[in-house]
Amino acid sequence: MAKAIRIFKIGGPEVMEYVEVEAGNPGPGEARVRQAACGLNYIDVYFRTGAYPQPLPGGLGMEGAGVVEAVGEGVTHVKAGDRVAYAGRPSGAYAEVRVMPAAPLVRLPDAIDFDTGAAMMLQGLTVQYLFRRTYRLQGGETILFHAAAGGVGLIACQWARALGVTMIGTVGSDEKAALAKAHGCTHTINYNTENFVERVKEITGGKGVPVVYDSIGKDTFTGSLDCLSPLGMMVSFGAASGPVPAFTLNELASRGSLFLTRPSIFNYIAKREDLDAMAADLFGMVESGRIRIDINQRYALQDVAQAHRDLESRKTTGSTILIP
Repeated sequence: MAKAIRIFKIGGPEVMEYVEVEAGNPGPGEARVRQAACGLNYIDVYFRTGAYPQPLPGGLGMEGAGVVEAVGEGVTHVKAGDRVAYAGRPSGAYAEVRVMPAAPLVRLPDAIDFDTGAAMMLQGLTVQYLFRRTYRLQGGETILFHAAAGGVGLIACQWARALGVTMIGTVGSDEKAALAKAHGCTHTINYNTENFVERVKEITGGKGVPVVYDSIGKDTFTGSLDCLSPLGMMVSFGAASGPVPAFTLNELASRGSLFLTRPSIFNYIAKREDLDAMAADLFGMVESGRIRIDINQRYALQDVAQAHRDLESRKTTGSTILIP
């Protein structure tokens, strides 16, 4: 038997239960992974609250790192004994051991420890596709990135710096502003004391930016559109403050024929060759030292409710992991 987190109904942090489960043996296309660490991400909150529906009872958690114990029929890209990391569906990473689809698993380089592997996959691959595929950044551009001191944000700060991109990042406090700047964010805006639209226009000389990366949703969506230059791209990749309100397509036309996309990592990593290329890019950035994964919070798996409370109240910075 192994310990895992299960939810039997949707709701607040209190619905997560620390229970014993039977991991079992992997079937065709599956692998059994003994996890050294698993990552905490805001998408876990969406599943816990029912914003993203899933069958119940169910697990939570989308990423982890550990060692493959066994593989099922047809699995050839990993084998028993391999060090692996992953980000992918279905939920269930909050566990000591889990049987899962083998498709999301990638071999973890020896130079990257398990804690880092668990903390970097979902957030790091997110930045990879945002910056290299959704809107391919070029050196010399200026961008707006919301929540610059979060786990995704701190990786984005460093990746932007490595690409020669000027990043404007929004944050919720002066302490978070200092953290984002230390990681490569050129300009920071405290959205609690400043109007981010006005500041972006001031920084860019009234031109706006060619792309906005927005994981906040309801509270920032309209303002983000107002920060874009004509023909700019609005990348809405999350909704931490709630779903984006209804709007008409004329809102895009009136602001200069803007583009809008709502990407999901799971579409970007669906093909094996894409996942391998994205992971190799991310691992290379980390191994070279151009990106450092800051694990600023660690919680025991049984303390996951407190971890969720801290995440939702925006007390966390950088990456957070759970230790089984």
